[in-house]
Amino acid sequence: MARIKIVLPEKFQFSTQIPVRITDLNFAGHVGNDTILSILHEIRIQFLAHYGYSELDLAGAGTIMNDVSIEYKNEIFYGDTIIATVAVANFSRVSFEVYYKLEKTNAEGKIIPIVFAKTGHVTYDYQLKKIIHVPEAARIKMTT
Repeated sequence: MARIKIVLPEKFQFSTQIPVRITDLNFAGHVGNDTILSILHEIRIQFLAHYGYSELDLAGAGTIMNDVSIEYKNEIFYGDTIIATVAVANFSRVSFEVYYKLEKTNAEGKIIPIVFAKTGHVTYDYQLKKIIHVPEAARIKMTT
């Protein structure tokens, strides 16, 4: 089976930290894959809010996540703090991609990768129920 390989952009526009909660753990005692998707959502919401946007208002457009890819690098445990950086790239007329680099500090104090991820998004008018153009103002603001 071919593995997913995510190539991250060189430049990231945003950074945040997410503490791992006890409820984030699965039966094996580490953060589960379903929780990773929820954590990516939280990171994306913080990223958009940093620019004054939300998933329902990206400079006048809504957004819908249309795909996700997650590449696992290391386990995450209770007490870890996720260091998350975010970049947006690959804009088209109606879509863009959000890239996530999740890292943590190990016991030796070294920052190590834990997850690389990418979510694809289309811009959408929720009232008209149709895909619309990515607002140029949002593209510029989120990439500078």
